[in-house]
Amino acid sequence: MKKGDHLFLIDGSGFIFRAFHALPPLTRKSDGLPIGAVSGFCNMLWKLLTDARDTSVGVTPTHFAVIFDYSSKTFRKEIYDAYKANRSAPPEELVPQFGLIRQATRAFNLPCIETEGFEADDIIATYARQAEAVGADVTIVSSDKDLMQLVTPMVHMYDSMKDKQIGVPDVIEKWGVSPEKMIDLQALVGDSVDNVPGIPGIGPKTAAQLLEEFGDLESLLARAGEIKQVKRRENIQAFAEQARLSRQLVELRTDVPLELDLGALLLEPQDGPKLIGFLKAMEFGTLMRRVAAACDCDANAIEPVTIEVEWGAEARGPDLDAASSADTGEAAADAPANPAKAVVAKSTDGATPAELADTRIASFANAKIDTTSYVTIRDIEVLDDWIKAARETGLVGFDTETNSLDPMQAELVGFSLAIADNTGNPSGLEVRAAYVPLTHKTGVGDLLGGGLAENQLSPRQALDRLKPLLEDPSVLKVAQNLKFDYLVMKRHGITVKSYDDTMLMSYVLDAGKTTHGMDTLSERWLNHKPIAFKDVAGSGKSGVTFDFVDIDRAATYAAEDADVTLRLWMVLKPQLAAMGLTRIYERLERPLVEVLARMEERGISIDRQILSRLSGELAQKAAAFEDEIYELAGEKFTIGSPKQLGDILFGKMGLPGGSKTKTGQWSTSAQVLEDLAAEGAALPRKIVDWRQLTKLKSTYTDALPGYVHPETKRVHTSYSLASTTTGRLSSSEPNLQNIPVRTAEGRKIRTAFIASPGHKLLSADYSQIELRVLAHVADIPQLRQAFADGIDIHAMTASEMFGVPVEGMPSDIRRRAKAINFGIIYGISAFGLANQLSIERSEAGDYIKKYFERFPGIRDYMDSTKAFAREHGYVETIFGRRAHYPEIKSSNPSMRAFNERAAINAPIQGSAADIIRRAMVKMEKVLGDAGLGERVRMLLQVHDELIFEVEDADVEKAMPIIVSTMEQAAMPAISMKVPLKVDARAAANWDEAH
Repeated sequence: MKKGDHLFLIDGSGFIFRAFHALPPLTRKSDGLPIGAVSGFCNMLWKLLTDARDTSVGVTPTHFAVIFDYSSKTFRKEIYDAYKANRSAPPEELVPQFGLIRQATRAFNLPCIETEGFEADDIIATYARQAEAVGADVTIVSSDKDLMQLVTPMVHMYDSMKDKQIGVPDVIEKWGVSPEKMIDLQALVGDSVDNVPGIPGIGPKTAAQLLEEFGDLESLLARAGEIKQVKRRENIQAFAEQARLSRQLVELRTDVPLELDLGALLLEPQDGPKLIGFLKAMEFGTLMRRVAAACDCDANAIEPVTIEVEWGAEARGPDLDAASSADTGEAAADAPANPAKAVVAKSTDGATPAELADTRIASFANAKIDTTSYVTIRDIEVLDDWIKAARETGLVGFDTETNSLDPMQAELVGFSLAIADNTGNPSGLEVRAAYVPLTHKTGVGDLLGGGLAENQLSPRQALDRLKPLLEDPSVLKVAQNLKFDYLVMKRHGITVKSYDDTMLMSYVLDAGKTTHGMDTLSERWLNHKPIAFKDVAGSGKSGVTFDFVDIDRAATYAAEDADVTLRLWMVLKPQLAAMGLTRIYERLERPLVEVLARMEERGISIDRQILSRLSGELAQKAAAFEDEIYELAGEKFTIGSPKQLGDILFGKMGLPGGSKTKTGQWSTSAQVLEDLAAEGAALPRKIVDWRQLTKLKSTYTDALPGYVHPETKRVHTSYSLASTTTGRLSSSEPNLQNIPVRTAEGRKIRTAFIASPGHKLLSADYSQIELRVLAHVADIPQLRQAFADGIDIHAMTASEMFGVPVEGMPSDIRRRAKAINFGIIYGISAFGLANQLSIERSEAGDYIKKYFERFPGIRDYMDSTKAFAREHGYVETIFGRRAHYPEIKSSNPSMRAFNERAAINAPIQGSAADIIRRAMVKMEKVLGDAGLGERVRMLLQVHDELIFEVEDADVEKAMPIIVSTMEQAAMPAISMKVPLKVDARAAANWDEAH
């Protein structure tokens, strides 16, 4: 190498990371070998080589090398054993790809360099300084801040994702110091990713100011006494040696023993047949054709080479050695997680998930969506071309259009596809979308609403083509609220496999911050307002179902949905990794889509005669209440009218505590009536009782028969995964989670939910799960011991508080303890407890005070949780799910107090919700492994309860399996400090089974 030459140094480990996280999962079709990272690596390397050899861009390398980490065991471990100690094992599907990527580098005819005991950064530093010494220019292809200490007028960095050169001015602009001071800056700041300690309380801006004032690290440490800020001065003095240690860790070595000298890095032309043989073996058809064209080779005449796949300990990759041999399978994927405390994983090139996420956010926020470019597919050959392109890309946005929001009865009107050219443009910014109309109607013709519009594909023909794509696990399908599309496709004989759901991604990232509908997400992340449904289908009386929308207008609307969804995936996916929330999405959200879809598809039987009889009974009871209400009021009025009721209560009767709404009417909310009833007013109590009866009648006994499916003759509720802040599921159409279980009427409604002939309904219900979670989270010794010993927790609490023996305890004393136990979880006030127990507020306040005195750990938990929420804006479940409370710092005292109560409850309720989610995800496999399969079918989830339909002969076998799966659901991620307990019964109807 000589003056005027130009050396390109590629951080191979960084390319591995970017390829793995930038592209969807991909497997080799012939044998299922994971190859997504290899595919991305090869495409990125080919693009870099192609661009680098283009003399029009001004930078042409003469020498070229790809540098890898040998392993995580380097000389820095000898200096500081905790260095990179928090790094997690690489994903299981990435492990075999490390060796394949090294083979790919050699297939490109490029030097593949690694040195045992050193990191890739050290090798890069050594080559860079050697090249600089002979007068050559150097470009380091990376954005890693650790390499910025190498930047000089002759050594530049290049961020290939942002297409940006990084020189001396860029380092100064970003960090506030020149490259030669980056070592001292990093020594002060530390690095949580690499576990470099630094000095507590010193961030990049402060470090830059200190180095500007004192010159370098040693001068700063020697003159620390001159620092005016007391806390800062004390920290620097106390952690001086830690800063010196950190400097040793971050300073790159420039004396690595190298097997290849600079001259051996001369960039040779690609060996076309060699590279094509490798690409053909990996089944990378698109890139193979590009290489063949560039190298003027006949790909058909070249045989695939033999590929050696390294698994387990044989495979070398970033931090692979940190994983023990036991960290495989579910145990590794389900390791204990606390994202607030966990170190965010990054590749050894410093290209962190956060950097990728930031790049994607900025890129897609500025990328314009051209709805005029969408295609309407009316020809089967054109559809075949789109499906082929989706297969080659390995990624497709997908959406269905129907004539109903009920997936169990909706008619499929059409579907849309979106494809990003990830192989040619890893940013994914180039998205093309199309709509396939199937059953649009003209609106004129026969009495059924018009004949089919012309020039549409046959639904059967189109779905026959679509089925292999949607069922191909090597192609990732991306949808918004996939469960709907999953059910629609399932009814057409198609089971969607390998998918991501952008709604659930958003939910994991931002539960409590925002809603997760596509329109909201599009405006937030893409700066694009999608076409509203009403703009194409109309609204109100003039509105039509989608099958009557003109195809051209429908195509733009539908294709846009798929386009926007795919772009959202590009933006949201890396954020999961950046925020340490990938595990939550992949273990608690995505797997539940199929589980819930199957539950909804199964439905549950109801007895219409029971409901009809109950409707009559409720009507009679409501009429009796109405007579009593009229007598108490002294006149007849419309009880359901808030205005008339308010005038009676506060106008005519002059009851205290009345307040008016913004409309000027008296407030007659449930809370107002409950407060009045607690003060002894008879009429409000009767109104509350009447409202409960009439709601049960209208919502359940009258309405449930209308939900019976005309074909299955069963009721199919719909579950929402992303509608609560804490992770609890909700159900609708009909809502089966609000049937009261503590009232006689509610229990009677449950008797109408029945098992099919020859079956039983089996109810498995967690016992006091939220109190058990509280005992675990707050680490309360008395509660933990009571649960471990199987003692009545409410009697134990009463005994602790009131000094009453458990044996022979009066029921009212236990009832008070129970009210406090459950009330504390929800942040109950003295006022609320007083109302619940019908006691004075001062007495209730004394109870709460005494409770905290007996169980101080609960108060500590509440205080620490509120403090954490105020600092971070969110709280976490024991599994790491985040619930956000952005208004917890509100200047409005009521709003602030509400958010504080919610934040205290969320880790408890959310952890319980996560536990039952885990049980549901595991359940069907466990039952299948036990040979029970479809003979035991999970039908419903209602808060802490799962309901199954079981063949009579399998009840005894199924019950212990279900109970064990639920009780062990937290394992292996979390080892609960208290045992979980599940009560299970089987009977002919839901009430008897509960």
